[in-house]
Amino acid sequence: MLNARIKLRHLTAFLEVAKRRSFARAAEALSISQPGISKAIRELEEILETPLFERGPQGVSLSQAGLTLLRHAGPALRALDEGVGAIGDGHRGTRWLRVGALSTVESRLLPLAIQRFHAAPPLGIGEVCVSVVTGASAYLLSRLRLGELDMVVGRMTEAREIGDLYFEHLYYEPLVIVARRAHPLARVAPVAADQLVDYPWVLPPPQTTLRQQVDSFCVRHAITLPPLLLETLSLPVSHRYTLESDALWIAPREAVIGELDKGELVEVALPFEAHGGSVGVCTNASMKASMSRDAFCETLRQVAAQRIQPRS
Repeated sequence: MLNARIKLRHLTAFLEVAKRRSFARAAEALSISQPGISKAIRELEEILETPLFERGPQGVSLSQAGLTLLRHAGPALRALDEGVGAIGDGHRGTRWLRVGALSTVESRLLPLAIQRFHAAPPLGIGEVCVSVVTGASAYLLSRLRLGELDMVVGRMTEAREIGDLYFEHLYYEPLVIVARRAHPLARVAPVAADQLVDYPWVLPPPQTTLRQQVDSFCVRHAITLPPLLLETLSLPVSHRYTLESDALWIAPREAVIGELDKGELVEVALPFEAHGGSVGVCTNASMKASMSRDAFCETLRQVAAQRIQPRS
């Protein structure tokens, strides 16, 4: 039985600090004072008789006990929130599926899956609205672990934040180097790696799984990043900047396949990855599965199986 001394405010404070990795930011998000949130965490640690956070110069991180509590407290409060929300939704007839999306699936896989899911709702489920949250893998996986998302879709097998989350592989997707059609390297074949550093690069931000592959590419080819960089996960910003400049965009092939097919962008003649990374769907096994989540996962499998294979 839950210890009667543990209150909802304790768990809410714990989850917010775990998500923000900062007492100050958590206090601001909850609109309470920092001493107030510190007191709530201290009380919870005293009740459980164990530290939940480790304090350091870069902020706070979860202890082993904190990680254990997070695996259970996040989904439990999410279930409570869903129960309260279901009362109102029952009157409005609205249900929601919350999906985290990485840039690897924003252009094709996810829109096609949502369209199919809405066009032919699975029997026994009815209409389900879909809320899509984008961002870096670490951010989305932390929200999944907290129970704030039902799943995360994209290329993320290299992310250390996956931990005890469940990842299902769907297909492999390579990173490619693309440029505008009139780029000086567009008609050069083959391109030498040291030629790339003469131009600006558009690439994923640090601390992302895709950026790890960029760093590995530089090590393999004994080159350093060029002096001019645009770091972003925004596809529209990357697309427009590449079309209007001599920048080289390092992107998942799926994110640029439409522009390649139309001839707006061309692939530079230097393979970035031989095989590509694993794109799939990540779920939280500690969360109770819902029919809508399972049905959408099946839709993702079907769309992934029927997707147009990357051009050779």
